Amino acid sequence: MKIMLIDDEPPAIERLRRLLRTQEDVEIVAECSNGEEAVTAIEKYEPDVILIDIQMPGMDGFDVIEALDPERLPAVIFVTAYDQHAVRAFEAKALDYLLKPTTRERLAASLERVRERLQNSAEPGPLREFLEERTASRPKRITIRNGEKITFLPTEQIDWIESAGNYVVLHCSEENHILRETMAGLEQQLAPDSFYRLSRSAIVNLRRIKEVEAVSVSEHSVVLANGQRIPMTRSVRELERKLKFV
Repeated sequence: MKIMLIDDEPPAIERLRRLLRTQEDVEIVAECSNGEEAVTAIEKYEPDVILIDIQMPGMDGFDVIEALDPERLPAVIFVTAYDQHAVRAFEAKALDYLLKPTTRERLAASLERVRERLQNSAEPGPLREFLEERTASRPKRITIRNGEKITFLPTEQIDWIESAGNYVVLHCSEENHILRETMAGLEQQLAPDSFYRLSRSAIVNLRRIKEVEAVSVSEHSVVLANGQRIPMTRSVRELERKLKFV
């Protein structure tokens, strides 16, 4: 995913750069400190996404968007310290509106929206092709070794996955399996359109989710079709977006 950062404040650029380091499919192709420079760079690098401030000297963020070819407009995510421009931002077809200082989780949710839009778009493009290839290349079976026995478990049979130190427990309807693997390592093997990480210690098969239940004002649990309740720390809105396409 080719990303361009546009902000006249160097600390803001540095923060975004630092937050983006956790996104494995992201490449920062350019960084711009003003609107005029941004328009030229966008036409040159053709980014998939621009993270752009609104208030900048000369051309502001909206001026930049208006100066671009609407047929070749990248996904626009505004990153600003002011909330009064939100309505105008969405009228300008912005995909998201982040308030400074944004968090890693909030930025990750925005980028996931970009991926979902491209996955569900009929328009071809390098990022869409990458996403399709990434999903297609994920293994359909998990290899589990237990002594002399090797089990090839179809991933669609997994209800959810639980962290257990240096191991993970694969919870299935018929039986559970223990695998020597980290959550991060296993997450990379699973198709992102089928599995979702609810927290540091739980990954769920999206097709097994029945409902989301509020435990408190700020806490929620996912309820599976078999009645299992799993606490979640990720954004409910982000999960809702994922479930729309399952």
